[in-house]
Amino acid sequence: MLSVKEAHARVIAAFSSPLPAEMVSIADAAGRVLAVAPTARLTQPPAALSAMDGYAVRGEDVPAAPTTLTLVGEAAAGGSYDHALKPGETVRIFTGGPLPMGADSIVIQEDTQANGDRITILEAPIPGRHVRKAGLDFSAGESPLAAGRTLTTRDVGLAAAMNLPWLTVHRKPRVAILSTGDELVMPGEPVGRNQIVSSSGIAVAALVKGWGGDPTLFDIARDDAALIQDRIAAGTQHDILITLGGASVGDHDLVQDALMAQGFAMDFWKIAMRPGKPLMFAARDRARVLGLPGNPVSTMVCSLLFLKPAMERMMGQAGDLPATVPARLAVDVKANDQRQDYVRSLATRQPDGSLTVEPHKVQDSSMLSVLAWCNALLIRPPHDPAKKAGDTVRIVDLSVLPGGY
Repeated sequence: MLSVKEAHARVIAAFSSPLPAEMVSIADAAGRVLAVAPTARLTQPPAALSAMDGYAVRGEDVPAAPTTLTLVGEAAAGGSYDHALKPGETVRIFTGGPLPMGADSIVIQEDTQANGDRITILEAPIPGRHVRKAGLDFSAGESPLAAGRTLTTRDVGLAAAMNLPWLTVHRKPRVAILSTGDELVMPGEPVGRNQIVSSSGIAVAALVKGWGGDPTLFDIARDDAALIQDRIAAGTQHDILITLGGASVGDHDLVQDALMAQGFAMDFWKIAMRPGKPLMFAARDRARVLGLPGNPVSTMVCSLLFLKPAMERMMGQAGDLPATVPARLAVDVKANDQRQDYVRSLATRQPDGSLTVEPHKVQDSSMLSVLAWCNALLIRPPHDPAKKAGDTVRIVDLSVLPGGY
């Protein structure tokens, strides 16, 4: 069986070319991945501006306080005083107002006393204090947002300030999701005595949307070879087809046969991991199929490890495995076997900022309640020896993952 690391490497290698770029309105850009680094169309701020309400002065006119100057005008945000300050002059200025020519300092209004057009400066200014220099934020032609970046709402605000109404982003990955099996019904449908409610497809569709993709959730395919072949043919018109269940080697697991009948080559179908051993990856020309296990927890864990990186590669990103952080065990754990284990756990932040982690006592891969309860996956490498409470381990902190995992 393949290791998780090798299987991950094979999956992302199959998506070496990112999806084409498209232009989107800046209002719709949050969550999209930049294909081209945008350049600022202006300098911000365009001129030296006041950061406070007060008076613009020439520092040389106020070598010490108190000093009285003559008020000759004002500069509000959106307005200006369009003359050079002469010796002994000052201009009333407001936050965002441009500094008059010759002024190099702002004296805040609390440090002044006004008597008509006579303004007494009560505290000597520091040159440059309370002044936002031209280009303090960015300058025309600069590219503060790099290609490959997933745009946050903060980024969108920055791009808007750069005077950009459109951004060039990678097209969303189109992900087809196919659940198979006579035992499955959709939520809300009548449940027969030998049937279960299908949750995995809905969960994967939600993950795809949260990770920046465009999911298509097919109707459940019954255990019929011709029907499954038809659905696979439709699914491979997408950027990737996700199959759920039916990829093992049982008599009723028909997905592998259907794929091979359509000319797909099987890259792998077993991984040394828990949960998620029966994972399959197949390719034909530019079509890619990732077959996830049917058990819902296995589906979710494998989606995080393999589907998310594949989608990231399609959007021009690295597609790395989830980052891990250190944590201390809250309890003893037994030695692990030959499979890499992703143990559903609860991580707790301690007063010193460190994390402790406690595995749930039940790790059955059908138990979505445990997955919903946990906020971390404790990673147990193959043949990891028994560990004691207080030992340091590595976890995936689910609480910081994007997309609402």
